[in-house]
Amino acid sequence: MSEHQPISDAAPRLTELARGGGCSCKLPAFDLETLLAAAYGQSTPVPPGGTALPGADLVCGLEWGDDAAVVRIGPSLAIVSTTDFFPPVVDDPFAWGRIAAANALSDVYAMGATPVSALNLLAWPADVLPLDVAADVLRGGRSATDEAGCILAGGHSIVDPTPTYGLAVTGIADPERLLRNDAARPGDPITLTKPVGTGVLNNRHKATGAPIDNAIAVMSTLNRAAAEAAHTAGVRAATDVTGFGLLGHLFKMARASGVTAEIDAAAVPLLDGARQAVADGYVPGGTRRNLDWVTPHLQSTLDQQTLLLLADAQTSGGLLVAGELPGYPVIGRFVPDAGPTLVVR
Repeated sequence: MSEHQPISDAAPRLTELARGGGCSCKLPAFDLETLLAAAYGQSTPVPPGGTALPGADLVCGLEWGDDAAVVRIGPSLAIVSTTDFFPPVVDDPFAWGRIAAANALSDVYAMGATPVSALNLLAWPADVLPLDVAADVLRGGRSATDEAGCILAGGHSIVDPTPTYGLAVTGIADPERLLRNDAARPGDPITLTKPVGTGVLNNRHKATGAPIDNAIAVMSTLNRAAAEAAHTAGVRAATDVTGFGLLGHLFKMARASGVTAEIDAAAVPLLDGARQAVADGYVPGGTRRNLDWVTPHLQSTLDQQTLLLLADAQTSGGLLVAGELPGYPVIGRFVPDAGPTLVVR
């Protein structure tokens, strides 16, 4: 047996090798906006404007934190580019690979685009974990891209102490039919297509090894059907709910669109066990940072545990849609700018 193939039963749990897990590993939203503003020559932490090469037609860039970059290459054709990767959220390597791939594909669906091709991004502690475990991760990713009808060909790998996996995805879209962050309008219902709570359940799983089959099923589900329903309904504004939580992504959409989002907390679907996980203290640091970020823009009298659930850092969450989709819960409504960007009752 080579030095890169340790005995399997001596290998640690995948989540033991991750300082954090899933999309809760994102840089805090305020820090990210500060970083991007500095990188693009601005002095304040606001969404910086996009830049494009001469002759390129940049439709969506960094302006309002859309889920992917979109470049028009023809009257009715645009290229949509995104990438996403993270350390393990679960100990099952196939499930982690499937979840990471579904999460990366979600950025394309959230733009109203169709994924066409993808590349693997893999960092692996080859002296700690067997390569056959990495193969299971890649097979999980392949299962998601196969279901999406997306070509998965090659990619890039490095040796690193923290196992990390994801995809770089390229899609295509009609630039006139994009789902954007800045297109919500007063009166639009707010629809959420997956329950929330994956962050706290993942954190409980990492700490205790407790099974979270319900969370794995939700995270493994593609957002393709939801995106198709949004197009059918004539929706123009959407995003997906990932590391900044429901409140964070809703704040970004409302801010970009110049409206206030009013949410009925009782209408927000929760994963079974999520509220108990918060009560038991399994709250990721990313979830707390999300709530801190939106609190200056939030009007609510709800208890802290409920607000933490609404700010929970999600991995491969659902679409947040400015419009009503049959079969999915409406959780609130966009109204004219009323002062606070978020009102939660």
